[in-house]
Amino acid sequence: MDEEEIEKAVVAYLKKKGFKQTEIAFQEEQQLNKNSSSSIHNNNNSANSQIDPDLTKKILSFSEFETGPQRYQEEYSKLRSWAYSSLDLYKHELLRVLYPVFIHCFMELVARGHIQEARAFFNSYREDHEMTHLRDLQKLEGVLSPSHLEEMEFAHSIRLSKVNIKMCQYSYDLLLQYLHKTESITMLGIINERINFQVSPGQPGSISDDAEVVTLVASGHDASLINQKEVHWGLLEDSLEERLEKTGGSVPDSEKFDGDPKEGEVEENKKKSVEGGKQGAPLKKLKKDKVGVATGKSSRTESSTVTTTPRVKPELALPAIPVEVELSILEDLRNRVQLSNASLPSVSFYTFVNTHNGLNCASISHDGSLVAGGFSDSSLKVWDMAKLGQQTGPSFLQGETDSPSSEHVLGSSGGRRCYTLLQGHSGPVYSASFSPDGDFLLSSSSDSTIRLWSTKLNANVVCYKGHNYPVWDVQFSPAGHYFASSSHDRTAKIWSVDRIQPLRIMAGHLSDVDCVQWHANCNYIATGSSDKTVRLWDVQSGDCVRIFIGHRSMILSLAMSPDGRYMASGDEDGTVMMWDLSSGRCITPLVGHSSCVWSLAFSGEGSLLASGSADCTVKLWDVTTSTKAPLKEENKSGSNNRLRLLKTLPTKATPVYALHFSRRNLLFAAGAFSKSA
Repeated sequence: MDEEEIEKAVVAYLKKKGFKQTEIAFQEEQQLNKNSSSSIHNNNNSANSQIDPDLTKKILSFSEFETGPQRYQEEYSKLRSWAYSSLDLYKHELLRVLYPVFIHCFMELVARGHIQEARAFFNSYREDHEMTHLRDLQKLEGVLSPSHLEEMEFAHSIRLSKVNIKMCQYSYDLLLQYLHKTESITMLGIINERINFQVSPGQPGSISDDAEVVTLVASGHDASLINQKEVHWGLLEDSLEERLEKTGGSVPDSEKFDGDPKEGEVEENKKKSVEGGKQGAPLKKLKKDKVGVATGKSSRTESSTVTTTPRVKPELALPAIPVEVELSILEDLRNRVQLSNASLPSVSFYTFVNTHNGLNCASISHDGSLVAGGFSDSSLKVWDMAKLGQQTGPSFLQGETDSPSSEHVLGSSGGRRCYTLLQGHSGPVYSASFSPDGDFLLSSSSDSTIRLWSTKLNANVVCYKGHNYPVWDVQFSPAGHYFASSSHDRTAKIWSVDRIQPLRIMAGHLSDVDCVQWHANCNYIATGSSDKTVRLWDVQSGDCVRIFIGHRSMILSLAMSPDGRYMASGDEDGTVMMWDLSSGRCITPLVGHSSCVWSLAFSGEGSLLASGSADCTVKLWDVTTSTKAPLKEENKSGSNNRLRLLKTLPTKATPVYALHFSRRNLLFAAGAFSKSA
């Protein structure tokens, strides 16, 4: 075996591994050797004869070892058998390595052109991972050529990223010992290139932690370092809730004096409230009676909750609240029904009929007086409940005026249109959001624009162009004036209504940013992505301050607790997770839905969480039980799944698109009737 073949094998290996500088240095060294040996040809022959044949054999066999497709099958099979036969104490940690190794073995075989071997390998071991990674496997099943690895976004992002895996020191040492002892060079190379191990001292973690220990992250991004940043999750100083608590639940005299001339307007606002106009006088009186009892019994509890919540200063310049709006909010807060596991909310459900699968999103104003729907035909439609609320019984919203309906549809009599049609987008409308006062409405579309509409003028006011791809979600801030958007371009952006360019751009997700939600103090926004992570961003700096890891499918909905301490996220598989913002850890997973969770909402005092799903149900969860249970009980039970399901509210055949608690704790919901549901 001559020296030239050995050189070719070494160069091929360096190219394959991407060691460009080493390759250049090696070639320069070989060139120097050739130049020097040309003058002493005899010595060169003697040098060739002195090359160790065992070394030559080792190098060439190593090169064949690297390129042979059968080596992937053999070494992965041995690694899999070893992991499954390990001690039970360490088995669940060692099994975490198999999935990333499996998908990278498959993609390496495809990249080398061994398509048949890759398909055989994929089909042989896919059953091991279907329970937890079914959706990923369905995407990878479509990879049939090396070009697909670049064209398919999911496969491309995996090859550009690393997987973080948490395990204890004992498990890590066992894995390295096995790889070196068996000389599993291929597996060792994949693990070295594709996996970041976060090794912790002591005993292995519990099996219940498996959901959050394996995650895909961009190169150079360390979730553990990001999660060490400080998060000020408290409420804003001098908030209306704090002022109401200080005055013992009554409106201050100064505000009464300022508001006396506006008393007629306050009364008018009350009449417009759906809790009054929509439910009728008897029910309103009954609700007020309940409020009186509930407020008296629970005022101390609410006061203590408000008092213990830390106060923070706003990082954004927040707009001033008009006096009449402030009085209306204080009135709603004073008359809020205190909810608990023994006192569940009343629910008002708006059903869209005859939408012909054209409804993409729904939004409800803070008091339920306006309902908006975004449609695939690029239209946005707004219903005014004050005009439609003359009829008793359930509310049906006509999606298409030219289609007959067997139901009695509100506002369909007399041939007059029962809604306000807003046209301006040139593509399907994917999201809509009302401003806190209900005077404005935001909508986002596949045409990559966001539009601001006036509900008073029924006209488009501004068109915001900043994203390059479809905008999946848009949300007004709790204070109004500012809003956030999320897009297929993997970014979220913060805007103000008076500027057509974004104020901040949040970049870091590895895939689409599907949903966005503001923190209660307006200093942070949360984003949920198809990369299965949720991120918390500082609106002032634009930096990511938390990465929440644990979901096994794309994130579709987010909600923040009223005190700003907790966050809930819902995914495509029907799982809801409750997170502690300060620690970045999952408090408890909520398992109960059988399909996508499209909407989440906390009650006004934060004691209940409502979740709406494509499985045609609304579920109510007891938040207080999960967030306030002693740690001793958690350790004894060995499980952190402590969030109690209080009630399931099924619909006949209506997937739940939107949920919203009013300030008085009436729960509004909306969805489109579907015969196939």
